[in-house]
Amino acid sequence: MADISIRQQHSLSHQGAKAAAQEVAEQMARDFDMALQWDGNVLLFQRSGVSGALTLLEREALLEIRLGFLMKAFAAKIEEKVAAKMERVFAAA
Repeated sequence: MADISIRQQHSLSHQGAKAAAQEVAEQMARDFDMALQWDGNVLLFQRSGVSGALTLLEREALLEIRLGFLMKAFAAKIEEKVAAKMERVFAAA
């Protein structure tokens, strides 16, 4: 079960949505030192204490993040920052 779940509507093409997802993921990788890997339309990410997936659907992006015990204290701040970034990049249609 995800500790953070964010759904972001978009009207981007598949390529546009994938580019937006990559932008969100690269920001997360920089901010949280994560490893990234695409598996079809799902971008998997992981580091010690944090893992999850960004799934691209036709008109929606779904981000699910699982936090380790120590990271749960920062859940609200992480969710706020990532949700704002997703809104910015996926709204850029």
